[in-house]
Amino acid sequence: MNDILNYDLTSHNTFGIHAQCRRFIEYATADEARQVAAALSDGDMPLLIIGAGSNLLLSGNFQGTVIHATVLGREVKEYDEYVLLRCGAGETFDEIVDYAVKNGWHGAENLSLIPGEVGACAVQNIGAYGTEACEIISSVEAVELATGEIVTIPASACEYAYRDSRFKHDWKNRFLITYVTFRLEKTFHPRLEYGNIKAFLAEKGIAQPDAQQLRDAIIDIRNSKLPDVKVLGNAGSFFVNPMVPREQFLSMRSQYPDMPFYEVDEKRVKIPAAWLIQQCGWKGRDLGRAGVYEKQALILVNRGGATGKDIIKLCEAIQNDVWQQFSIAIYPEVNIV
Repeated sequence: MNDILNYDLTSHNTFGIHAQCRRFIEYATADEARQVAAALSDGDMPLLIIGAGSNLLLSGNFQGTVIHATVLGREVKEYDEYVLLRCGAGETFDEIVDYAVKNGWHGAENLSLIPGEVGACAVQNIGAYGTEACEIISSVEAVELATGEIVTIPASACEYAYRDSRFKHDWKNRFLITYVTFRLEKTFHPRLEYGNIKAFLAEKGIAQPDAQQLRDAIIDIRNSKLPDVKVLGNAGSFFVNPMVPREQFLSMRSQYPDMPFYEVDEKRVKIPAAWLIQQCGWKGRDLGRAGVYEKQALILVNRGGATGKDIIKLCEAIQNDVWQQFSIAIYPEVNIV
């Protein structure tokens, strides 16, 4: 277990924001997580539990304790039609997707190349190209901080929703996640209807992709849109795609007939936040040392030396312009601390 005072968090946030925390703790096993629970006191508050920092914006130094899981390991239980893949919270999520695809276990292909760690995926309910993590999560193992008890939580109890879960609300800072178990199918059912997957595959002459071809396509598409965090600090998609009432959508569609959208249900329609931001003229623009990526308007970037406050100022300017033009509120997907 690592336990360090006055720790530099620069390497623990992909925005590359320079900030420190008062105390930094890492646990590598469930027993170490229990030790963390026993060692914490009121003086360690507030808490910030992080993954790889790929969905985090630090507004400044954190005057509390940051906790990070480095639990590794993979265990497989095989059944006739599916497998249960139990993974340590500190495993890199995309490496798990790659491992599953190579072994013929399916359901995670569209989540390829999403940055971050396994434990964080169960908190954020990460998603891309029509698939969400909650569709493959079977259960979450964790240590309860208040009691030190090891618990196993079924996915059905986590109240997963679009980029949301109980871990972000009433369970916030209640658990230290140690393992996540995924249920993956042995039969491949590709999801090609979201975004430009079909068109991208068609350009390569692929009509019916296998799992590896689909994963490769998702990786190529994401790489064409996303900047390398080692070159340009960012946290991937910064805003959540808003859902609007159907009446408002129909009114907007009459004015913008080419507007992209995704059906949610009879009453709501999802509008891509990137399209809204681009319509407001922000794509490729900078505000001081922060900017909007020129290839994807959903991504805010650190042009070099930006502070968390610089990114927040840009975020608020974009939110204001989208509201003024469309009367739609857009909210950060990124955790701002």
